[in-house]
Amino acid sequence: MVKFEACPDCDVLLNPISAESGSKVSCPRCGYTLERPRQQSLERTLLLSITGLILFLPANLLPMLGIQIFGNRHEGSLWSGVFALINQDMWAVALLVLLSSVILPIVNMSLAFLVSFHLYFDKPNRYLSFWLRWFQHLNEWAMLEVFALSIIVACVKLSSLADLHFGFGLYAFTALLLVNAMLANELDERLFWRLIARQVDP
Repeated sequence: MVKFEACPDCDVLLNPISAESGSKVSCPRCGYTLERPRQQSLERTLLLSITGLILFLPANLLPMLGIQIFGNRHEGSLWSGVFALINQDMWAVALLVLLSSVILPIVNMSLAFLVSFHLYFDKPNRYLSFWLRWFQHLNEWAMLEVFALSIIVACVKLSSLADLHFGFGLYAFTALLLVNAMLANELDERLFWRLIARQVDP
C-alpha cells in the first residue's frame, strides 16, 4: 500500500518525499518547500546537546548578576531567584520559572543527546521514537529566552540605582541560550524519524 504525503500549504497528495542533504524539495503545485535536509544535522545535534549539558551547571549554579548598593553587594543565580520567589509566597511564578528555565530545558537537551547519540553510533533502542516525540512536545515549553528577557529588563531598571556586576553564570547562561536556539534549528526531525524507521525496519 502506497502512502502519500499532503502538502501543508495546498493539500495536494504527493509520493513519499526524500531529499539528499543540502538539496530542497518543493511542491510542484504551489512551490512550498516540503523538505530541506540540513547538512550534518545528526553530528551537529550531538555536539550541541553535549555542549548544552556541559554549560547547564555553571549557567544554573554560578552567580549571574551582582548588585552593589551603599557598599553592600548581593549576588544572585537562577536558583536563588527561584528561592526568592518561594520566600515571597509566589509559588506559581517560581514553579513557572523552574519549569521553563531549568527542568524542561535540561530534559529537552538530554532527549536530544540520547536520540542523536544512539542514531550517530547506530545503536538501536526501543525508546528512540518515544524520546524524539517528547522532544518535539517539550521544545515549545523550554523558554530560556523568557528568563533572558527578564534579566535584561532588570538590568535596565537597576542600572540607574546601583552598580551592576555580571557574573560568569550570566555568560554561561547566554552561551546556553545560543546553543539551545542552534539545537532547535539544527535538529532535522524528518531525517531523525527516517533514521529511526531504518533501525526498526532495516
